Amino acid sequence: MNTKVLLAAFAGGVATFLLGWLLYGMALKGFFEANMGSATGVMRGDEDMQIWAVFVGNLAWSLLLALLYSRWAGITTFMGGATAGAWIGFLMALGYDMISFGTTNMGTLTASLVDPVVNAVLGAVGGGVVGWVLGYGKKP
Repeated sequence: MNTKVLLAAFAGGVATFLLGWLLYGMALKGFFEANMGSATGVMRGDEDMQIWAVFVGNLAWSLLLALLYSRWAGITTFMGGATAGAWIGFLMALGYDMISFGTTNMGTLTASLVDPVVNAVLGAVGGGVVGWVLGYGKKP
């Protein structure tokens, strides 16, 4: 793993962390609270949230994209990264959310269908940043 991959992962992690805060923590907070399933006590409140763990999760997600893009996909542009990131984010979240909906009472079907769309947006932005950093300084 080289420095550029690590820088791309860090930049993508920061971008998805901040955008996730805007989308999940502010814009859609009420929607997801209203679409919780019957399970109780599973969500941490704002005062109990482990922000460091959320950030590490965003770094891990972006490192996955950086490794996929640099080692196998050859993605080095914002648009290429955004497109791949949107698809990867959507499909991974859809798989997780559908399995979770089918096996737990943590969310409604509506929330399970909206979450992959939100993850596609996060994946597009984070993936775009990762692709851009990987291609930064390359001559066309």
